[in-house]
Amino acid sequence: MTSTTSTSEQLAGLSATTLLRFATAGSVDDGKSTLVGRLLHDSKSVLTDQLEAVQRASLGRGQEAPDLALLTDGLRAEREQGITIDVAYRYFATPRRRFILADTPGHVQYTRNMVTGASTAELTVILVDARNGVVEQTRRHAAIAALLRVPHAVLAVNKMDLVDYAEPVFAAIAEEFTAYATELGVPEVTAIPISALAGDNVVEPSAHMDWYGGPTVLEHLETVPVSHDLSHCHARLPVQYVIRPQTAKDRDYRGYAGQIAAGTFRIGEVVTVLPSGRTSRISGIDLLGKPVDVAWTTQSVTVLLEDDIDISRGDLIVPTKDAPTTTQDIEATVCHVADQPLTVGHRVLLKHGTRTVKAIVKDIPSRLTLDDLSLHPHPGQLVANDIGRVKIRTAEPLPVDSYADSRRTGSFILIDPAEGTTLTAGMVGESFASPEPVKDEADDDGWDF
Repeated sequence: MTSTTSTSEQLAGLSATTLLRFATAGSVDDGKSTLVGRLLHDSKSVLTDQLEAVQRASLGRGQEAPDLALLTDGLRAEREQGITIDVAYRYFATPRRRFILADTPGHVQYTRNMVTGASTAELTVILVDARNGVVEQTRRHAAIAALLRVPHAVLAVNKMDLVDYAEPVFAAIAEEFTAYATELGVPEVTAIPISALAGDNVVEPSAHMDWYGGPTVLEHLETVPVSHDLSHCHARLPVQYVIRPQTAKDRDYRGYAGQIAAGTFRIGEVVTVLPSGRTSRISGIDLLGKPVDVAWTTQSVTVLLEDDIDISRGDLIVPTKDAPTTTQDIEATVCHVADQPLTVGHRVLLKHGTRTVKAIVKDIPSRLTLDDLSLHPHPGQLVANDIGRVKIRTAEPLPVDSYADSRRTGSFILIDPAEGTTLTAGMVGESFASPEPVKDEADDDGWDF
């Protein structure tokens, strides 16, 4: 058998192409893993030994044709049960674009896994079984995509071969989903009729749906606009490490290293260090050991300042003209990911960027019911997979942005201080279904910070 992959050839010389991070979601048995497998197979992004392993596993299960879902369902439990349990990440490329794909679970008990997979996505592919239409889990995944501010959504109406490729079936589902997503504030929805099993409109156009004139899934993924113009973003540099070589050559060198979380920094720019509030001017920027005049988001750099300021890991360097306010009181929408409940009065560690501080859960104003977007007021606790609103008091001021403005500096996690496990993922500011502010009748007496 000849190799079906050209991944190495595709990756070579692709440094100039754009990168798209996207996630797949949908109900159990809607065909997410089959779609991903078809996408990888038909785009020739599967190694020969991988395909042969899938063929052997499929034959062992009595299937004549290879089950492409096995390309992503890697856990033994996933293969035995025929469902996706954990987030499966896949990396592939075409001549037009590079991709990082997160295949997320569809079962309601793995909602937290979908939040993890979609948290960095720029596009979400939500699958719907053409026979069932929009169901509760479809609405749940659309709501999560809206909460996470994913800018693009694709509705993939799958299994069109089982409804005789009927256009009215597709049109009705697309209309219902688009209306719901628009209500949630999803900025863009593209509906595509597909059959992942047969390969219709996944990579190649379908010969059975001549009534559809739109792009295939891969064509849309290759051409959807991914904005990397970050000139209008709030520039943020979380300090990860202070570099002091203290050699004879670099005796006075003091650099502040980190990965730029958002925006652009330039030599000569006046910046403020938070939370101290001290100001200075950028005198130099080192990138990969070489000086540059400008650096931007995702680049790992070392910034030098004109003034000798006390800066350490966890501080945030920002333009003085665009500095966020610091606060000890944070209101956020959160998804609870731990089996241990999050309760009012819970003492936690809050990690924001490179800074970790002590905190207390001051209130849980509401829990969100994603199937109908209703609010359950003052539930007292959040359990695994719950999404709700929280009020948190931190021991030290934090410079936080609204998640709507910055997905990087507007997010945080809550950590169990005893075990070090992640409890909750948070998004600062208002959600699409934010409850009315709850006035605390009790004062802050008793707080120890």
